[in-house]
Amino acid sequence: MTVTNRAPKAAMVIAQQIIRDTLRQGLTVGNLLPPEKAMLEKYQIGRGTLREALRLLEFQGVIALKPGPKGGPVLLDPDAQHLASTVILLMQLKNAPFKAIAEARVAMEPMISRLAAERISDESLVELNGTIETMRGSLDDQYIFLEANKQFHDIIAWSSGNPLFGYLVDSLLGIMDGTIIGIDYPAPRRAAILTAHQSIYDSLLVRDPELSQERMAQHINEYVRYAERKFPGVMSSVIQWDRAL
Repeated sequence: MTVTNRAPKAAMVIAQQIIRDTLRQGLTVGNLLPPEKAMLEKYQIGRGTLREALRLLEFQGVIALKPGPKGGPVLLDPDAQHLASTVILLMQLKNAPFKAIAEARVAMEPMISRLAAERISDESLVELNGTIETMRGSLDDQYIFLEANKQFHDIIAWSSGNPLFGYLVDSLLGIMDGTIIGIDYPAPRRAAILTAHQSIYDSLLVRDPELSQERMAQHINEYVRYAERKFPGVMSSVIQWDRAL
């Protein structure tokens, strides 16, 4: 089969150039990009191409278009929502079951926890402990409990010092626990999760990489065994793009 390399659209090329120039100029979150007239002159393009380039950046969550006379494209700090949307769409198109998410967690999170033990800040440890206290005080409220559970894993991912791990875990937080497709967590299971989180936190607190990796692996594997035993049908279900986001 012959693969044809298509040239990128003009708007994509301009969007990429805008990002390069933004980084080169040291612009940060909240800064305005140059006005439309200046960008038209700089890039020597038509208004339609520029506006399409800006829409591409807006869709990726890189900018917001601020209205008004003093408005224009404003730089944002992109979250993982756009990555999550793409990942779930691609998984649905491949008919990938929820089990694929579980397998990714088994592979990634123990290593992430190992790196976090070496790199986590004191401030993040305080935040991490806060999620445990929230979970401890919300054992009877599954919604609050699971939100704190997600935050726990998010803090560890970003504390790995590897932004890719941070974005990957962050993008999957909305679906990792499986509640959107039917997995439930009764009180005994929530209590077991709390115990596991306390154990992981203790290993991070003493900054022990091997112990942190071991305890996170045990935690994620227990989660997978629970889901496979109690919700085998859910594990084989394909997550729908419109349900996940």
